[in-house]
Amino acid sequence: MKRLTILILIQLSISGLIFSQEIQPFFNCGSVVSNINTEKEKIKTALIENNFTITGGYSVENKANLYVLTFTSKELQKVCLKVKDRGILAANLRIAFNLSEGKVSVTALNPKYLFLGYLRADYDKNKAELDAISASVNKVLFTVSGKLTPFGGKVSEKELKNYHYMMGMPYFTDPVELKEFNSYDDAISTISKNLDAKKGNTKLVYKTEFKTLKLAVYGVALLDKTKGEANFLPKIGEKHIAAMPYEIVVQDKKVTILHGRFRFAMYWPELTMSQFSKIMSTPGDVEETLKALTQ
Repeated sequence: MKRLTILILIQLSISGLIFSQEIQPFFNCGSVVSNINTEKEKIKTALIENNFTITGGYSVENKANLYVLTFTSKELQKVCLKVKDRGILAANLRIAFNLSEGKVSVTALNPKYLFLGYLRADYDKNKAELDAISASVNKVLFTVSGKLTPFGGKVSEKELKNYHYMMGMPYFTDPVELKEFNSYDDAISTISKNLDAKKGNTKLVYKTEFKTLKLAVYGVALLDKTKGEANFLPKIGEKHIAAMPYEIVVQDKKVTILHGRFRFAMYWPELTMSQFSKIMSTPGDVEETLKALTQ
């Protein structure tokens, strides 16, 4: 009986380890004495050779030393389209470059972290395909840089599928509705026109659209000096710039974004409440800026 109890306890311990596997949002891919354009082109080439498509890129905070590159693949889009509740949000991956004292540090969004956080329960339904995509991205990063060190704050995989920073904070399933239009075409036309005009100091980084499905996602740079990236990123950590740009989703007539108090918490999970209090106005600022693109 004693031996059986010990075996049960061991099994429970093993199970606990399995179910509490932790994951971090970003990879540190190392740094080299170089310039951003050289490293960017090197990684672009490697991504294209591995069947990825470059969708955009921009200087974060309007700073020449901070750059984010966005990319996707047909395989990733195919999986994302299976997930009806804004699965398209996971269709673009990101790599960041930070030039400091003559060295370029390369970091990347951990694909699996994004898939767990945005696709949630649907991750398990498409695990084989998504794990293959993650492996392909990680291979490119490791081949180019020779390093792949997770960082950014540990979250259990189980928790990430239904991420919730703390009581009273929103979930993925609590989006902010910016506007409901009369038609999908009206929504796309209005947002595109305002982005072309750089309304609110915004800039289009990428647009992934499936017209026949009346579905689109925009990656939007927030470049206002007082309410945008230059205001909040230095306060919570520029090492996490591969969390940018912010997304707008158009599904038929409705335009939504992830709530800032969900999205910032998910990409900066190790921040304390006192650190978050430094950007207390940011979720509202982001909503106001992006809502203006629908007017």
